[in-house]
Amino acid sequence: MQAFGLYTHIRANRIRSGFLIVGLFLLVYVMVFAGALLAEALTGDAPLDVLLRMALNDLIAAAPWATAGALVWLFIAYHFNRALIAATVGAHPVTRQQEPKLYTLLENLCIARGLAMPRLYIVESPVLNAFATGLNDKQYSVTVTRGLLEALDDAEMEAVLAHELTHIRNGDVRLMVIAGVVAGIVSFVGEFVFRGLTRMSFGAPRRRYSTEGRRGGSGGGAFAAVLIALALVAVAWLLSQVIRFALSRSREYLADAGAVELTKNPDAMIAALLKIDGRGELPSAPSSVMEMCIDNPRSGFTDLFATHPSIAARVDRLVQYAGGRLPAPTPAPTTPQGPWDPPSDAGQPGPWGPHPASS
Repeated sequence: MQAFGLYTHIRANRIRSGFLIVGLFLLVYVMVFAGALLAEALTGDAPLDVLLRMALNDLIAAAPWATAGALVWLFIAYHFNRALIAATVGAHPVTRQQEPKLYTLLENLCIARGLAMPRLYIVESPVLNAFATGLNDKQYSVTVTRGLLEALDDAEMEAVLAHELTHIRNGDVRLMVIAGVVAGIVSFVGEFVFRGLTRMSFGAPRRRYSTEGRRGGSGGGAFAAVLIALALVAVAWLLSQVIRFALSRSREYLADAGAVELTKNPDAMIAALLKIDGRGELPSAPSSVMEMCIDNPRSGFTDLFATHPSIAARVDRLVQYAGGRLPAPTPAPTTPQGPWDPPSDAGQPGPWGPHPASS
């Protein structure tokens, strides 16, 4: 679904979040069915339709357990997503007393926007980046790196904080967290299936079933069943990983625009993006966290698979549509001449002969 404008973007995010939750259970059931089909094919031989029917019976029997496991995963993600992400990147919470200037900047922006004050975290890293996370007003948090604090001035830091608050307001943060949960649980189930297969005894005598599913009779469908099961596992895993590619990259343009609307300072947003460009790689952060950041250097094979527009494209939008201006280039430093330095025209001919060099 394409999103045109702010309110359609927010509504589209809510719809996508619901679809992702439904898709989570569907992908889990596909993975369980694929695992059951592999188990039936590797422990017994029968026509393909018999193996498929037996795997479907296994799925029906295992569906309550698979549903319970997915619900437990969602429960853990819902209540502990902020703590888990903070532990992954090494972030720690800070208070007004510890970071008074940063805390005040964020608080003033929340008051102006009418948002609840999120928790503030800092990652002790020299890289330049920031992100927001959470699923509701009680969980939202904004995380910045120490390098960002040291590199940006107050106006630029205010613009970055406003960018992250706009992601919270627009529902981008909730959607990205849910997408990460979907990818995580499907990857876990897929790994569980493959680990179970590696522990199976492939040298054990294989059972043979008739077309009615009884022992004896001709088989021949095991190889096709294995191929189908492996294809299902691969497709489910790939879908869980590429879900983020379906998430609109317009969210970054809208967050930049929201920051300008809130701060009334497009130049600060441009300056902050230019400083962050190419300096935002968090080595300890998984891809699901980097996709939440203000800049994600992990663009994939081509720009088609990038989760963020390029910094140059975002700056260009701010210049064209928000009245922003590119910062003036810094002049090259010049070396002043001292009284002991020879003049620049030393040794050059003049009307009364060459200029003398300083001794």
